[in-house]
Amino acid sequence: MSNAGPALPAGAGFMSRLGHRFNDPGLLSQALTHRSAADPRRQMLDSNERLEFLGDRVLALVMAEWLSERFPTEREGALGKRLSVLVAAETLAKVGEAIGLPAALRIPPAEGRTGLRGRATVIADATEALIGALYLDGGLEAARRFIRAEWPGFLEADHTPPMSAKSRLQEHTLGRAEGLPAYRLVSASGPSHQPLFVVAVRAGGRETEGQGDSKRAAEQAAAEAWLAGLDSTAS
Repeated sequence: MSNAGPALPAGAGFMSRLGHRFNDPGLLSQALTHRSAADPRRQMLDSNERLEFLGDRVLALVMAEWLSERFPTEREGALGKRLSVLVAAETLAKVGEAIGLPAALRIPPAEGRTGLRGRATVIADATEALIGALYLDGGLEAARRFIRAEWPGFLEADHTPPMSAKSRLQEHTLGRAEGLPAYRLVSASGPSHQPLFVVAVRAGGRETEGQGDSKRAAEQAAAEAWLAGLDSTAS
């Protein structure tokens, strides 16, 4: 087994923010275990990746339910834009920071010294895993209680649904009958627990690149670079 620090968070404040006492503490421990700290022989089972997969779906369901209640007259397209921001990695990372999740993560000391504990994507993934663990241990109500306690500020922050860079680029090209932007993976490097992706996007006869620690983040960066070029041309 790897040297990864405490199996469970010691902070009472962190536990109180969850609003749930775990019947199976092992689920909480797994949710807080980064893959770099998992037993190499059982990495997919011991790390938080499977719980992250589940938590992503639970968060989307609970948030869609909440948005439908909060904005009963809003159209599906606008609700979808709100949802995409509320479940985005940036929002998840902010929630994780707010509840003190980084300090509770199980990460090997060597990786901790590289700043892995504070990386937004690592915190976002662990927040999703935590939601998955709450769902498995306490059902949908436990997950819903946590989400509704931690997301109100984001839900009410802006009543004008924002758009991601990818959505804005797609809207731009479709509005000019140029078709959909085409994304392609240029490269993927780095260790499995600290990857670096480079993605290119081609739209309107122009191509830009972006990089990030996930393909999704790299796609967003590429779209942002494309839109930045458009703005500089127009100015």
